[in-house]
Amino acid sequence: MTPQEVVEFAKENNCGMVDYKFLDFVGIWQHFTTPVSEFDEEVFEEGLGFDGSSIRGWQPIHNSDMLLMPDPTTAKIDPFPEVPTLSLICNIIDPFTREGYSRDPRFIAQKAEAYLKSTGIGDTAFFGPEPEFFIFDDVRYANTSNESFYAVDSVEGIWNTGREEFPNLGYKPRHKEGYFPCAPTDSMIDLRNEMVQVLQSVGIRIEASHHEVATAGQAEIDMRFDSLLRMGDTLQWFKYIIKNVALRNGKTVTFMPKPIYNDNGSGMHCHQSIWKDGKNLFCGDGYGGLSKEALWYIGGIMKHAKALCAFTNPTTISYKRLVPGFEAPVNLAYSNRNRSASLRIPSTSNPKSKRVEYRTPDPSCNGYLAFSALLMAGLDGIENKIDPGDPLDKDIYGLSPEELKDIPNVAGTLQEALDSLRDDHEFLLKGDVFTEDVIDMWINYKTEAEVNPVRMRPTPMEFALYYDC
Repeated sequence: MTPQEVVEFAKENNCGMVDYKFLDFVGIWQHFTTPVSEFDEEVFEEGLGFDGSSIRGWQPIHNSDMLLMPDPTTAKIDPFPEVPTLSLICNIIDPFTREGYSRDPRFIAQKAEAYLKSTGIGDTAFFGPEPEFFIFDDVRYANTSNESFYAVDSVEGIWNTGREEFPNLGYKPRHKEGYFPCAPTDSMIDLRNEMVQVLQSVGIRIEASHHEVATAGQAEIDMRFDSLLRMGDTLQWFKYIIKNVALRNGKTVTFMPKPIYNDNGSGMHCHQSIWKDGKNLFCGDGYGGLSKEALWYIGGIMKHAKALCAFTNPTTISYKRLVPGFEAPVNLAYSNRNRSASLRIPSTSNPKSKRVEYRTPDPSCNGYLAFSALLMAGLDGIENKIDPGDPLDKDIYGLSPEELKDIPNVAGTLQEALDSLRDDHEFLLKGDVFTEDVIDMWINYKTEAEVNPVRMRPTPMEFALYYDC
């Protein structure tokens, strides 16, 4: 839509408010709202001012003025406020130079798409993430100088088979058996269906919905693939809608990768392909029906995988899921149909569906940054013709230590990922997609705000192991 069409759209839907959304540096949607009486076409030209120093990882207080620039193509009706509300996703610009802000994740995604076109390799990068999440009935946690604990609960939790529920009706999925019995064991179908209906109401195309492997309400709802920037927008809408539908049903959702011990964590497998002039460049006559460009793309991801983890798996708890020796996508190998490889080639005879699925990422990531970093790594692979080596058509989880010793792994901790990013980020700087300032701020923020606090805090498990030492 054009700005004029958006104004008319707001009138047609009797909107009383306009909500302006943008993503902070770390990956949480922010917003503020104005009455529709303050909304006109000039907003798209002039922007709206806000305090950039109050946003994590952004401006210092002495240089805090920033501008939100609404993108008219993102206009939707927000399905949750009682007052009909127009929603717009915004770009961030400097109020004096009127240039895009280097730390705005959406701007980075726009530059990644522009860089792809500038290379001549392709004109569109498609991404299809599969974010998994848990639906809980209760979550409690606290951290003080003398106490630290968390507790999550779900009516589906296998640990509740003996709880007095007046009556307890059983049908609770056992650990690793949630994929995917019918009701009554799957008690979440109505809630997931409501989530799907609301997602569709804002124009998100949904392909499937199901319970996932873990007990305690783990779920997956699959979106139709889209271009990099649009999928970044869609992922934000996805998380927003999933959380708010759960909330209005008395439930709570988390996208953190490992909230349950000794059961499957939540991943976000990312399907990727590059197209040019309406043709899928990943379709060819090589292994798995892939082109040489697709194999080089895989080579780029494998070469830069540890550094990529800083964006695709950006939390300390991401690495509670990525543990070698368990069924986790930590081994940097590629294979046709093989879900034990971190890079899987889905089986399809349709040339338009040929793609690469990277199984390591998780849904705690900032989608704009993760997708952009993956694209830049893949393009580096294509530009430098990086050979991914031979495929591995075995159950990697069943290999012996001797067989595994020559297969590289992704990063094992957030600290290792950040160290790898510090040493390996030249590929991200091409086309000014990422900047040194962005890389430095990401590493510094993640280290000071997340790695160090987790590193310094005693845990209940350490008391259980060492109190009597």
